Amino acid sequence: MSRRRRAERRSVVPDAKYNSPLVARLVNTVMYGGKKSLAQRIVYGALDVIAEKNPGASPLEVLQRAIDNTKPRIETKARRVGGATYQVPVELPADRQTSLAMRWIVGFADDRKGVPMKQALAGEVMEAYLGQGNAIRKRDDVHKMAQANRAFAHFRW
Repeated sequence: MSRRRRAERRSVVPDAKYNSPLVARLVNTVMYGGKKSLAQRIVYGALDVIAEKNPGASPLEVLQRAIDNTKPRIETKARRVGGATYQVPVELPADRQTSLAMRWIVGFADDRKGVPMKQALAGEVMEAYLGQGNAIRKRDDVHKMAQANRAFAHFRW
């Protein structure tokens, strides 16, 4: 970590097909080993599957709502105070909320074995859109952990 100054945030260039920064961030989250064109095929394929399953709603709206449903509002961070380590609940900035939600959705989609990634990603996004599934359970676990450790909130600084 640099001691000189804070790293400046770079803005994400919107993707080509949907012109959405959210889809571009999802492509970057799915991308592995610098293979961006493969990640784009996976994400665009998943959005096509979502569009087929939900003819009434736009796939971008479904994705946005799924990420909003999955975003954690608060998490715990380890703070060392006098030789003891406490899990201190802290509120999250909007950017970290979005990255965690995307990371969880993509991670749980990747864990679905025997299913093509675009199908798995579409399934996870649809479950998150409906307010169920692994990513929502993960968010609830994070919130529960923060709630259980709220007694240590005075260690926040």
